Amino acid sequence: MLKEQYRKEWGATMNQVNDFFIIKAKENGVNVIGLTRGKDTRFHHSEKLDKGEVMLAQFTEHTSAVKVRGKAVIMSRYGTLHTDDVE
Repeated sequence: MLKEQYRKEWGATMNQVNDFFIIKAKENGVNVIGLTRGKDTRFHHSEKLDKGEVMLAQFTEHTSAVKVRGKAVIMSRYGTLHTDDVE
């Protein structure tokens, strides 16, 4: 029921809500921080990854964004991103 309410309020599809992504740390101490959805964006979860560790995460009704601090590779169905790439 909550998912249906979310779709009505935010116009998101279930694929967007349930999208998952993979983060692989390229150095020790990479921070992964989950941010909440709603009127006030807040930190609600954080993990610290060491070099070579992999985290599989998913967007939910409660998680709308993720912040990655440190050198890592982020993989999703949209492509691969290296946080240390400079353009």
